[in-house]
Amino acid sequence: KWEAPGMRQREIAVGLDVGTTKVCVVAAEVGDDGTLSILGVGERPCAGLERGSVINLEATIHSVTEAVRVCEQMAGISIKSVMAGIAGEHIRSANSTGVIGVSRRDNEITVEDVRRALDAARAVPVPGDREILHVLPRDYRVDEQRGIRDPVGMSGVRLEVEVHIVTAQTTAVRNLRRGITRAGLVVNSLVLEPLAAAEAVLDEDEKALGVLLLDIGGGTTDIAVFLDGTIGHTAVIGFGGNAVTNDLAVGLRTPIEQAEKLKLRHGCAVAAQADPGASVEVPGVGGRDPRRVGAGVLASIIEPRMEEILALALAEVERVVDPSLLAAGVVLTGGSAQMPGNTRSPPACRGRWGRLRKPR
Repeated sequence: KWEAPGMRQREIAVGLDVGTTKVCVVAAEVGDDGTLSILGVGERPCAGLERGSVINLEATIHSVTEAVRVCEQMAGISIKSVMAGIAGEHIRSANSTGVIGVSRRDNEITVEDVRRALDAARAVPVPGDREILHVLPRDYRVDEQRGIRDPVGMSGVRLEVEVHIVTAQTTAVRNLRRGITRAGLVVNSLVLEPLAAAEAVLDEDEKALGVLLLDIGGGTTDIAVFLDGTIGHTAVIGFGGNAVTNDLAVGLRTPIEQAEKLKLRHGCAVAAQADPGASVEVPGVGGRDPRRVGAGVLASIIEPRMEEILALALAEVERVVDPSLLAAGVVLTGGSAQMPGNTRSPPACRGRWGRLRKPR
């Protein structure tokens, strides 16, 4: 809640994404009908994370502080608390089931019954170095009836719930929280980033038909599979746009910073789509003279890495579900998804992806 002198109290929601390459902050006012009106956005480069995990606490604190400051200036508010996203290759997920007997004599299912069923479902062995982030209901069953979204008020003697459980490495969670709190913020909650991205870019009909969300970021590629309108699987692959940048730096013998600029300005994920007549200037390393190379050379370095990332994503999806069940295809988001050519399926995945699209 935030209240300016002489104004009504306003409900402000603030999201914080601490990524491998940048920190993003967005502040929005929540309307009476639940709609959001964007008030301000802040973004700053970040060098404090690697593959989604904090490796330099001070750099993380600095990036968060600066991004929040920019957002505050644009929105005209003071930000005290945030909802923060979390990802990283330490994320794990699994499905579990909980079963209880309905407590009331008249067999009416109550909110307390639902809570007990969820508690039973989350009672799975979790290693001491991990903690549960989310317990997401997928499906309720009352006696023999399946496909129930909200069982409260229904009659039955047996309540069963299937849930999707997401866990994270405890030290990774603590380090992320510490970086945010030391920047002067209160962490209201941590949200798995592919779930947050899904809320932003997926339609309900896509979730109902079956869809795969691929969030291709700088350090990781986040996966979220939706089936029958609910979450079916989540995973994080420890490769993203930074791997492409490193390949360009090595292949072209140019500094990392220059390789990143070349990727952003001239990169293409499919060599066949690169302009055969175009060339780009590649700065030399260690004071060496720059040289010119064809745009197709850049694409020929980028394409194998993008194919590898998408093939790893396909293998992860095939481990838990038949890709042919994803009738709505694949939705791409994330900074690295903006590269031209990314909506073309790689040979390793062609014929099994369905359609691909970028978020509208």
